[in-house]
Amino acid sequence: MKSIRAVILDVDGTLVDSNDAHARAWVEALAEHDNEVPFEKVRGLIGMGGDKLLPRVAEIDAESPTGKRIGARRKVLFRERYLPHLTPTPGAKQLIERMRRSGLRLAVASSAKADELEPLLAICGAANLIEHTTSSDDADNSKPDPDIVAAALKKLSLPAAETIMLGDTPYDVEAANRAGVATIALRCGGWNDAELAGAIAVYADPADLLEHFDTSPLSVTPARC
Repeated sequence: MKSIRAVILDVDGTLVDSNDAHARAWVEALAEHDNEVPFEKVRGLIGMGGDKLLPRVAEIDAESPTGKRIGARRKVLFRERYLPHLTPTPGAKQLIERMRRSGLRLAVASSAKADELEPLLAICGAANLIEHTTSSDDADNSKPDPDIVAAALKKLSLPAAETIMLGDTPYDVEAANRAGVATIALRCGGWNDAELAGAIAVYADPADLLEHFDTSPLSVTPARC
């Protein structure tokens, strides 16, 4: 494996325990617009962009007037009802600090909107530790399309072979693989090893990855080669 110079980070479910909250906000916004959708149906699609999720769960075009109203309401519900109660995933900030000490450059590639991303990074203590951030505002197509990962690579000015994606959903793995970036996956987002197939390594959460840092793919840095 080539030396790794940077890590592209997902945020929701990876650094912040927010996947259930996103799903509940969608369910509630849909219900307010006369669309009763089971939580489980929405939960399994968290991690892909809302423009893809909404047609899958309710056959509603996200760009239609109804779709825009639902999306706007979901955003308000998430910000006001759920965001204040979110917590970091175990070891999130400590892992970020360890990666920085190792000389790894850090960029975020999130399906969240830019105005939602800032408070999420504050929750996990990463707001001042990340070199570059990319959100759904920086990509024409959301995850699992590779656009957001490609945007992060462009900001880093590094080849895909010298970066690793850290994510928690099958959509992170697919987006990264389609961009030519290997993925380390975390189970803390709610998916198991089989569902995260395609990742080069799987850990329970950031704390688990931190504990095994020296034997993980993150140890393959220029300083060690």
